[in-house]
Amino acid sequence: MKYKIGDVARILGVSPDILRYYEKKGVVAPTKGENNDYRYYDAWDINFLMDCLWFKNFGFSIDQIADIVHIPSVAELDGTLAGKDAELRAAISRMQLQLRRLEQHRQDLARIDELLYRCEISDSPEFVRFINRVGDEYDIGGGLRGLARQWLKALPFNNRYFEMNADAPLPGSEDSYRWGFSLTREYADALRFEVKPPMATIPSRKSIHTIFKNCGGRGGFAPSLLQYALDYADERDIRIFGPICGVLLASVLENDVLTGYFEAWLPIE
Repeated sequence: MKYKIGDVARILGVSPDILRYYEKKGVVAPTKGENNDYRYYDAWDINFLMDCLWFKNFGFSIDQIADIVHIPSVAELDGTLAGKDAELRAAISRMQLQLRRLEQHRQDLARIDELLYRCEISDSPEFVRFINRVGDEYDIGGGLRGLARQWLKALPFNNRYFEMNADAPLPGSEDSYRWGFSLTREYADALRFEVKPPMATIPSRKSIHTIFKNCGGRGGFAPSLLQYALDYADERDIRIFGPICGVLLASVLENDVLTGYFEAWLPIE
């Protein structure tokens, strides 16, 4: 029995365009009607296309499948499947890492209510950081573009990072804070991240740890938002030692106002 392309599309649950593309790539060759341009498929064609869909659901592209169906030996087929095996294992490993990152981020969000405008003494994480913006001005020099792309490819494992001078965190002029990206040591190692200047590794340090928020979005971020943490240090005669650093935890439209929540570490002696 012969089947038209629409019938085959319904049998296989694919679009006629997919079937035409398989034909274009030489995967299958339906017969053409003598008096019309209709394509006709037989049961063998349909079974062969099912085999193609089997490979497709392993993640092979149609172009790759076109090569696979012309492989001349079982050994070569096994070699192709071995390559896909390695590819899938790498994808699984990355997805497991993404899941771990997502779980950790949810744990960070869960601490917002506990630490918002409150301070505790704890060790900051060890991380790698990259600065590409001072105040509101991005560095767009050619030498840094490759580094910026490297960090963007590391999403979502990195964080939006800020840093400000500990000795002059007020009154909050635009050049008193810097922005970039950071990666904790765990993810820098897992991603085999190449750390090179102007990147820097920031060691774990005993710090005043806190969470604060900025309401109003554009232009609202300023070092003065951490005044309460500075007061906490003064009241306890604690000396801040080194740059204050932190990350953006979340940005939400809270009561119709763009609001950013930030986690910060103020290193102490």
